[in-house]
Amino acid sequence: MKRLQRLAKRSTMVADPKSSALSTRMSSFQNALLTRWQALSARDQLALLLLSAFLLLFVGGYGGYSVHQSAKASKNEYRKQVADYFWLRAQAGNIDSNALNATNSADGAEAMPPASRISALLNNSGIADAQVIAAGDAVQLSFTHPSQAVVSGALGKLEQQGWQFTQLSMQQDLVTKAIQVQATVTS
Repeated sequence: MKRLQRLAKRSTMVADPKSSALSTRMSSFQNALLTRWQALSARDQLALLLLSAFLLLFVGGYGGYSVHQSAKASKNEYRKQVADYFWLRAQAGNIDSNALNATNSADGAEAMPPASRISALLNNSGIADAQVIAAGDAVQLSFTHPSQAVVSGALGKLEQQGWQFTQLSMQQDLVTKAIQVQATVTS
C-alpha cells in the first residue's frame, strides 16, 4: 500500500512541473492582456467591445444560418428520394402483364432473341445506351438514366411483357442524380 502511495506521489510530482509551467504562461498572458485593456481609453474599450460583439454575432449567426440551410436542403433531398422509391414500388402493382403479352405475340416480337427484344424495349422507352447481354435463359441489363419516371416506365414495360426480375439493383448518383440500374431478367 505504501509503495502505491509513493508511486502516486512521484507521478503527481512529474506532472506538476508541466502543468505549473502551462498555468504560469496562461496567467502571464492574461495579465498582459489585462494591462493592455486597462491602458485603453474608455471610448476605445467600448468600441472594441462593440466590434467583438458584432463579430461574434455575425460569425455565429451566419454560421448557424448556413448550417440550418444545408440541413434543410439535405432533409428535402432525402424526402424526395424516399418518395421516388415508394412511388416506384407502388407502380409494380399497376402492371398488367397479360395485356402486353397478347400484344407482343401478335406483333411477331417472339421471333427476336430475348436480348434484342429487351434492347428494343429499352430504346423505345427512352433509354439509349443500355448494355444488354444474354446469359443462358436469363438476360442481364445495365443502364444509367437521369429521369426516375423513364426508368420506372422501362422496368414496368419489362414486367408487363412477362419478364421477371431475378436481380435488381438501383442506385442514385449523389452528384449527377442519375439512376444506375443493373438487373437480371428471365422470361
